[in-house]
Amino acid sequence: MKLIAVDQRVMEESRYEETRDALDQRWTDFLDACGFIAVPVPNHLHMAQKLLLATDVAGVLLTGGSSHPRRDATTQILLNHAATRNLPVIGVCHGMQAMQQASGVTLTRVENHVMPQQSIHIDGKPVLVNSYHEYGAKKSAPELDIWAVAPDGVVKAVRNQKRRWLGMMWHPERMSPFAPRDIEYFKEWFA
Repeated sequence: MKLIAVDQRVMEESRYEETRDALDQRWTDFLDACGFIAVPVPNHLHMAQKLLLATDVAGVLLTGGSSHPRRDATTQILLNHAATRNLPVIGVCHGMQAMQQASGVTLTRVENHVMPQQSIHIDGKPVLVNSYHEYGAKKSAPELDIWAVAPDGVVKAVRNQKRRWLGMMWHPERMSPFAPRDIEYFKEWFA
């Protein structure tokens, strides 16, 4: 089974005066359903670099959640590692937004994109997905091909074959049961 490096959220737990890395356990279940093993990457620059050098990962997954300076730095390390080794990257929600921003896309606040079901067009066909984001874009950078959009024109998925980037604004790990099409996207991209 292939190992996939997975970024994590940074969570401030004031009750215990702790800063924690957090990964939704559904990601482990989803990657297992795809035939991969999740390798959570800590938001500690030195340890993240050591882990990546010591582990033969086959790809990188940038998950959803909020931005944080430590997480943003880890995201950059993961993107650099993927670029150096020509590894495929999948960005989900916050992960896709990181790809867009790295490509010069400006994100703005969007309305009506936080809902358990939203009808979008994937490769021109209507599909139901979930949506949990408050920022997005209606335009893309030339290097990021748009392959899914919402009815209001907000970009819901991008890809860059040269960089081996695939981004999606829905959360495949939150679907119950997991959507076969999402499993196929992951299997094909990380193949």
